[in-house]
Amino acid sequence: MPDFIGFIGLGVMGEPICRNLVRKSERAVVAFDLAQEPLARVVADGANVAGSVADVVRQSAVIFLCLPSARHVRAAFDGESGILSAVQHGQIVVDLGTSAVDLTREFARRLEEKGAAWIDAPIARTRQAAQDGTLSVMVGASPEQFAGIEPLIRHFATEVTLCGGTGAGQITKILNNMVLFQTVNALAEVVAIARRSGVEPRLLLETLSKGSADSFALRNHGMKAIVPGEFPLRAFSTEYALKDLSYALDLAAQVGIKPRGAALVGAIFQEAIDSGMGDAYFPVIATLIDPSGAAAKE
Repeated sequence: MPDFIGFIGLGVMGEPICRNLVRKSERAVVAFDLAQEPLARVVADGANVAGSVADVVRQSAVIFLCLPSARHVRAAFDGESGILSAVQHGQIVVDLGTSAVDLTREFARRLEEKGAAWIDAPIARTRQAAQDGTLSVMVGASPEQFAGIEPLIRHFATEVTLCGGTGAGQITKILNNMVLFQTVNALAEVVAIARRSGVEPRLLLETLSKGSADSFALRNHGMKAIVPGEFPLRAFSTEYALKDLSYALDLAAQVGIKPRGAALVGAIFQEAIDSGMGDAYFPVIATLIDPSGAAAKE
């Protein structure tokens, strides 16, 4: 089996992650994506091209996936030219996306039957962090598996945490996002109230950042999106945010918890999607609270 690194999924986060592996790993990287433009860019950086998901698997010892949803991961796993059809004993598949916990454990079980391993390692932080190689990665794996893949992950991440066994990385990530989404909603509310009450929103958040209300969400989603009214496409969309939140709500139901705050934010995301904002960066929910103020440019 070749010692290549495989990479499947060259989207907003996948392309810069793959580029960091090409530049830093000192190992050959073979990549695949349905879109030709990002594939051409990583090839220009030194990656090799594969013709299909199975082609990546046949050439690689470790395969990274960075796909947008569980539906895409399922297609890559079970497809006619998918992972399961080509995987060999001893190979490791690392899922960098956010996915349902039960699906993660199903894939791990099915690969284990073939002597291979499925590791959940969902990524956190921004596209800029992906470009800079400063992501945070939450890993569900055995200690032995973690020791084997951590050096590769550190080519694109500065924080790499072993959260427990299979599925623990996904659990940690979806709970991270559950907190993030509720925080962004709170920021949208306080910015709207401040603006209408005569306090300049940027000044408000700069002041809050000096006290107990400070957070990553405040300094990034609040200052860079909500205050200036910047909600671009090809960022973390409202549809994807609702998808991630649904995983957390499903998990909560499985363990008998009713997270009322998270459920409310889910309803807000759905309202934004129904209003035509599904493709926009998810802090666009601010426009539901204050349509004229939150959408205004500074």
